[in-house]
Amino acid sequence: MAHASSEAPSPWVVRWAPLVARGPVLDVASGAGRHARLFAKRNVPVIAVDRDPQAIPGVQFVRADLEDGSPWPFAGQRFGAIVVTNYLHRPLLPTLGAALAEGGVLIYETFMAGNERFGRPANPDFLLRPGELLEAFAMLTLVAFEQGATHKSVLQRICAVRGDASGVRIPA
Repeated sequence: MAHASSEAPSPWVVRWAPLVARGPVLDVASGAGRHARLFAKRNVPVIAVDRDPQAIPGVQFVRADLEDGSPWPFAGQRFGAIVVTNYLHRPLLPTLGAALAEGGVLIYETFMAGNERFGRPANPDFLLRPGELLEAFAMLTLVAFEQGATHKSVLQRICAVRGDASGVRIPA
């Protein structure tokens, strides 16, 4: 298995990355930083947050446990984009929506109910319910939404913007 830092960015994130016009981009639960690296290469300011620190050129890293009850480390900050993949902590969803700046882009992709037949995660606490991201981010303007089985997992994905999306050009 490849080391996490050599993992390619999610095709969902790559598809919607061109919508990100400004930073900073917040990479939530960034792990080894595959998405932080993607945006840093695009010369967009990036802040990555995770429990395990990483040294990524061009990326500001904030070490934080987002699930231990500590205050949100970005109180009062707004982001030009927020990227979340393979991570779900339901109490954080309203905070993420509120932290998106006007015109900012949310790109979120994680596992949903049904994934247990493919392995981990299988615990319902870590699997989205059908349509849950649509509900959680109803205050945003929807650009794209998908849910269902792929060849190796069951995923839910959303791309949404804060404010008017009439000028958003959908990438092919």
